[in-house]
Amino acid sequence: MSTAPPGAGRASSFAEIIAIKRDGGELSREQIARFVRGASDGSVGDEQLAAMLMALCIRGASTAETLALVEEMRDSGALWKLNQTFPLTLDKHSTGGVGDSVSLVFAPVVAACGIPVSMMAGAGLGHTQGTLDKLAAIPGFSVARSKAEAVARLERCGVCFAAQSEEVAPADRKLYALRDLTATVPSLPLIVASIMAKKLAVGAAALILDVKVGSGAFCKTLAQAQELARALVTVAGAAGLPARALLTDMNEPLGRRLGCAAEVREAMEVLEGRGSAPLREVTVALAVHGMALLGRGPDEARREALAALASGRARRQWDRLVEAHGGDPDPRRLARPVRQLEVVAEGSGYVAAIDAELLGWIAVTLGAGRRFKGDRVDSSAGLTVHVRIGDLVTRGQPLATLELGQREVDGEALVQRTAKAFALQEAPVARNPLIVGVLGGE
Repeated sequence: MSTAPPGAGRASSFAEIIAIKRDGGELSREQIARFVRGASDGSVGDEQLAAMLMALCIRGASTAETLALVEEMRDSGALWKLNQTFPLTLDKHSTGGVGDSVSLVFAPVVAACGIPVSMMAGAGLGHTQGTLDKLAAIPGFSVARSKAEAVARLERCGVCFAAQSEEVAPADRKLYALRDLTATVPSLPLIVASIMAKKLAVGAAALILDVKVGSGAFCKTLAQAQELARALVTVAGAAGLPARALLTDMNEPLGRRLGCAAEVREAMEVLEGRGSAPLREVTVALAVHGMALLGRGPDEARREALAALASGRARRQWDRLVEAHGGDPDPRRLARPVRQLEVVAEGSGYVAAIDAELLGWIAVTLGAGRRFKGDRVDSSAGLTVHVRIGDLVTRGQPLATLELGQREVDGEALVQRTAKAFALQEAPVARNPLIVGVLGGE
């Protein structure tokens, strides 16, 4: 009887490769390459791709397997290598939050400090509103979909917002669609591979990661967030990309506003020295750590970021980047809700908890996100949150305002659902720290 370990030897069929991972074996680089190639060129059927995704989801993957999966997915399409033209290009990625318009503030702040920013943004997923959908709320805004377009935008304004196209990591597009259908989206190695394949294909010089943790995040616990952050930073480093992850609180919406046009307005307010203090704090922290990856001293980077905001340079940089992407920077052109409904406190007390995920789903229901494939996003819809954890409120005080757009909804039922997102108690409540931890980039 053979005593070879699982995974040893050369599998002659893809079914045998699936069986290796099903039984807990480790796949070779060649076997992973065959999986990714099959997703790209159609040589492996959807049923077998789905079976492999489920095997990876249940059995997991080693660091070596995950790195191989990332690099093979990266190499399944074009490599932009932006760092060859712009040696200090900084990329930023968020795992997705509620009221999270950090990217819209981060890009002009960092660019105003002289560091080019390139971000491949995504559409809304689940209860979160995506950066692509927010940018689409700006009349005329067009993201880059090729290397030539990315370079042109970086040359013109120092910022490029891009979207994944057929030329970048096409294997990821195929596998992500199947993950959504096969309930394998939560798989850690598949999450890491999907994120990092696109980041490495774009080819920035460094990557700053915003890993959310809490009720409104994908990672509900600190342990989950640490595991994801560590995996992302480890794979990035192994692939030669300097990276650092900040673990940030998402037990309540970061900014006050949820919704596409509304979050663009809030980002502009922060760039003007007004708006959400928590949104500003997290953005500046990410900017400082990101610039530090590229050689700026932390104190110097913080001074520069704050000066860019205080002087108005970051706000002017926003106008330039919007115009460079074909958009109209006039905030008066942004969509506004048709009507509003107030949600008030039914009693008095301190805000003990806010269900950020529930608020995210309510925003989706109102029109700020997609309820099903092909659903249209309504840029005018969303909601505004008036309180934060730790605030003292009195009976009848507004907790939130629902902002209704064109989508037909049961407004009164949503008011009742929204009220349930806020928990009050008699005793004072400590506020959550916004920056929970930092990993990588030493």
